[in-house]
This record gives sequence, C-alpha cells and structure tokens, in this order.
Amino acid sequence: MAKRKNYDSEFCGSLPLNHINVVQDYGYLLVLSKDQFSILQLSENASDLFEKPLKSIPGTLFSDFTDTSIIKSLSERFDQNSKEKFPLTITLGSRKMMALAHFKPEYIILEIEKADLPTEHSFTSVYEEVKYAMAAIEAAETIEYASQAAIHELRRITGFDGIMMYRFDEDWNGTVIAEEKDAPELEHYLGHTFPGSDVPRQARDLYLKNPYRLIPDRDFTPVRLYPVMNPVTNTFIDLSDCNLRGVAAVHLEYLKNMNVQASMSIRVIDNGKLWGLIACHHVRPHYLSFETGAVCEMLSSVISNRISSITHKTQYDADSQLQQLQTELIAQTYAKDDLWDGLFDAGEVRLTDLFKSSGAATQIGPALRTQGDVPDQDTLENLFLWLQNKQDGKVFSTDSLPEVFDEAIPYAKIASGILSIPVNPERGEFIVVFRPEVVRTINWGGDPSKTINFDPDGKKYHPRASFKLWQETVRNTAAAWTPQEVAAAENLRAFIFEFNTKKSRV
Repeated sequence: MAKRKNYDSEFCGSLPLNHINVVQDYGYLLVLSKDQFSILQLSENASDLFEKPLKSIPGTLFSDFTDTSIIKSLSERFDQNSKEKFPLTITLGSRKMMALAHFKPEYIILEIEKADLPTEHSFTSVYEEVKYAMAAIEAAETIEYASQAAIHELRRITGFDGIMMYRFDEDWNGTVIAEEKDAPELEHYLGHTFPGSDVPRQARDLYLKNPYRLIPDRDFTPVRLYPVMNPVTNTFIDLSDCNLRGVAAVHLEYLKNMNVQASMSIRVIDNGKLWGLIACHHVRPHYLSFETGAVCEMLSSVISNRISSITHKTQYDADSQLQQLQTELIAQTYAKDDLWDGLFDAGEVRLTDLFKSSGAATQIGPALRTQGDVPDQDTLENLFLWLQNKQDGKVFSTDSLPEVFDEAIPYAKIASGILSIPVNPERGEFIVVFRPEVVRTINWGGDPSKTINFDPDGKKYHPRASFKLWQETVRNTAAAWTPQEVAAAENLRAFIFEFNTKKSRV
C-alpha cells in the first residue's frame, strides 16, 4: 500500500552542469573581449581554424582572421545590449561557416559550426518545412493530438529514429504522452513514467535558457577550453545557454543504457515554466546543422504556444463552470435562508456537486449533519477537533488525509481527500467535503528508487541500467484539489461569514 513518493534528486540537482568547462567536438567555441574583440579563450580544436599554435592565439584580434563586416555586425549587436543569441555567417580563411553569438556583459561567446555552409542555401525550402509543421501543430484541438503532431513533424524534419514527448507532474516525474519510433533497438515507453531524478533540477533550469540540447554522438571526445580560466572573470566560463556545452558522464552512461547513440531534447514551456520535454533518439551518431537546430527552436515555441493555448482554454472552461455553480449555490442559499438547506439539501445544486465530492459533513452548533459517504460519527468528531487545533482561519485541503490524520486510514476508500471550510473555527465549526480514494498504478520506466548507484568506494556513481516496466500501486490518495477549487472554497467561506452576520442581525 504505497503512498505517493517524490523521486526528484537533490544530489543530481546540485551538479554544476553549466560550468563543465568542456565542449562537444562537433563545433568550435571562441570567447571574445567586448572592447577590441580580441580572443580571450577558445576550444582547443579551434586552433585548426587559425592555422596557428594553440597557445599563440589568445590575445590576438579576431579581426585579423575574418572580414570587417563580421566585426561590425558583432559590435552593433553588442551596443544594442542584445540578450538573445543570434546566428551569423562568418568567414575564416577560405572557410564560410554558421555561428551563434551570445552577448554577455563582459564578453561574447561564438559557437561555430564545424561543417562548412552548403553552396546552395534556400530559405524557401526551410520556410516550407516550418510552415507545414506549424500548420499541423496549430490545427490540433487537444494536448494528445498536439503532442502527436509535434513529434511526427519533428521526426520528419530531423530524421531521428524515435521521438517521444513526456509531460511533467507536480513532482517533476515525466509521463510519456506521445511516441513515434521505428528502430527495433529502441524500447517503447508510451504511458510509462520516468522519475524526476532523470531530469534533475539543475538540468531543468538550463532548459529555461536553451530551447534544445543536442548530443550528436555520446562517444564524443570532450574538448577543453584554453586557457582554462576566463581571463576577465578569473573563473570557469558559464556555458548555460551554449549548444556545444559538454555533457556529464552520468548522462552519457544513461544514454548508453537506453541503447541511444545520439539524442536531442526540446523543451515545452507553459506560462514560463517547463511543462515537458521532447526526447529524440538515434541508434547511430546523428548530427543536425545549426540551421536545423534553429528550426527545432522555432517549433519549440510553436508547440509551447499550442500547449499553452489548449491548457488555458480547458482551464477557462472549467473555471467558468465552477463560477456558474458557485453563483447558483449562493443564490439558492439566500432563497432558502438556511445554510444547510441551501448548500446541501435537494436544490438544483449541492456543495458536493461544486467540489466533485462524494460526501459532506458539517458541525454548526451542537448538530453534526452528514450527506453521502463519510466516516462514522466518532471519527468525524475527532476530525473536527483536529481541524480546530490546526486551524488558521483559512481553507484546508489535502488529497491524502490518511497521511496526516491516522484515524482516517480505515476510511481511505471514501475519505482520502478533504476540503475544509472554517465557519467558526474557534468553536470547532466547519464544513467538510470528502473525496474517495483513487487507486493508481504507475508504469515506471525502470525502478524509480534505483536512479543512482554508487561504486563501493562511494566516489563514482552510475545511472540505473534497466528501463524495464516497474509497476507501483499508489493508495490512500484522492483526486487533487485544484487551486481554482480552493479559491472557490475561500469565496464560500467569505459568503458564509456574511450570511451568518446578516442572520445574527435579524
């Protein structure tokens, strides 16, 4: 009889992923000064670009190696205090390459694509791809259809062997809600849930800065920066929003355990918060150009906007219905001129209808009155006494009463969730509605309690090796109370106070 657990990881969430100080080898990284655009740091493989010994490059002017038009463009963007990374084409010697520029208060970071730009570069073909994908996503009316459309279009554009989209819950566990795969080496996880520790807090924070994360080959050779310390800040450079940022060894091992050679993760944002991720997997190395990455970044915004639009419409409809029921309930109570008759008895609407509950109890004065499925009288009286001792004059709610009130354990089937409205809490007078237990079976992608395994010496750690189905049954919990329902209960508390005050004056 398991209770709901939180599988997020404080340990993994403390790793300094943004100061890893190495980059992946599918590109070059340069750090330029903000005044003369001199080269402060560079990835060690970037010496190939300049055809000079590595140690002789820091301190030289970037203008000595590229066109003045590039320097002018960088200068203008820096003067405009641009906070977004922006793409540009740079020429170094005989090579023309795509780059991404990041403008920091004290320096500029350039991420340079290793592959040369193709001779023919058609905006029209890219626009057609994006427009078609946008139309498919924006036509979806439900989250399920939007998610399936999103992964289908992304797979068509990126060519990954498999893509799945998962949605985070309140504990940051991610449940796969859409999937499309054709490689036999890749397991199917539709409907499976992955624990919050798989995408720990610090990694989630980085997705708020970077729309996607590409690892073309998990067996890449990490490339160090030279010099190691940034000469301006005298610290490791912050690579939070850099696509080339290196990868923690534990994550590379995680990909290996999933039979994934290349991966890409794309964020889904709702109301400024990470709502979910789209995970793209390939069984062989799979490189995407900066241009395709930019398309994925754009589609990340399109998907996020569509998910937000659907979510907000669903919430608006639910809020409107809740508001209508509450208005009818208050009008009904005024008409009957009695709290119990107005809120609970055989009117058009009952309090249990408003809160989608299966039972209710109230103790106002000496009378204990009940409706529907509720615990026995002794348990109810002790519950009201417990509420009185912990009351703060506000609405109290929980979707797992047995966890906080032991006497409710025998009544979990009918009273796992409660919403309590204080009427006169000093005298132990409350209105309480109950929700029944909802037994849930969670299909985990591997045992969620075995997310990190340490070597005997306690120094080196590894991710779990198995993602096979592991089922957990969660009991003693009810359907969660929404913030809108709690707000409606607060409004009713104010109404009840006003109603009782008017009655006492008559």
